[in-house]
Amino acid sequence: MKQPELGQKISELRKSKGLTQEELVEQCNISVRTIQRIEAGEVTPRSYTIKTILSALDYDLEKIKSEDSLVTKEFKKLLLLDIDDSKEISFLIRQLSIAWISGIVYFILGFAEFAVDYFRYYEDEMIANTAIYIILKLAVLTSIILFIRGFILTGKIFKNYLLRITAFLFIFICVVFYIYDILSLFINNFNYQFVLGAEAVTYGVIGILFGISVLRLQKGLGGVATTTGIFEIITYSCMVTIFLAVVGLVLLTPTILLEIILLYKVFTLLKAKRQEISTD
Repeated sequence: MKQPELGQKISELRKSKGLTQEELVEQCNISVRTIQRIEAGEVTPRSYTIKTILSALDYDLEKIKSEDSLVTKEFKKLLLLDIDDSKEISFLIRQLSIAWISGIVYFILGFAEFAVDYFRYYEDEMIANTAIYIILKLAVLTSIILFIRGFILTGKIFKNYLLRITAFLFIFICVVFYIYDILSLFINNFNYQFVLGAEAVTYGVIGILFGISVLRLQKGLGGVATTTGIFEIITYSCMVTIFLAVVGLVLLTPTILLEIILLYKVFTLLKAKRQEISTD
């Protein structure tokens, strides 16, 4: 059992015996300061010290190991499943760090993309030359792919197959529409209203399924998964109606932020898991 859980357990056992810290140290022959730091979770004692303390408290060390094993198994079942390979976890940590950072990049570039698209489609004016426009679109597409890939990995970690499938579909649709968006620069009589409508419906349908799949992560990720999933469903439901697409675009801002936070939480859970393995 790792800190701070070990310290909390020792504190509970001591209090259940009606002992003060001073009375306990008299039986263990260790300092009060050591007991205080152990119970506070500030230090991880050596095996000998743990055995001595538990012996004074008439508690079997094997019970601690058994409890720790049950917690670890439940943690794997609920969160990280059968991932025990430190190399695999390190790989996932690196990829997820790329994913959530790419999400931030996508979020920032999205404002510039919105501006150039607004003037292009609604003001019939190109505020950026063709080269810059293409570079911007490719940069946004790249950040989206790396960002959404984080959800593919998250789906793998939590065995959430719907999340993996919808994330793959998101990437595929993004590639199709962004390539078409770039090629449309060289197409005469480009019907942008039809294309924007098709995008809204397509993203909307996939986004709703994506939100449902994120809701399935709530057992492992708690409230952030629930909130993110709800926002996604509402946002993309607005888009699929077309006439509420503008509302969906507004809601897309907090939705993306929540998605970044969700990936960051998975990233931190994996780091904690790696730390647990390295200290075993």
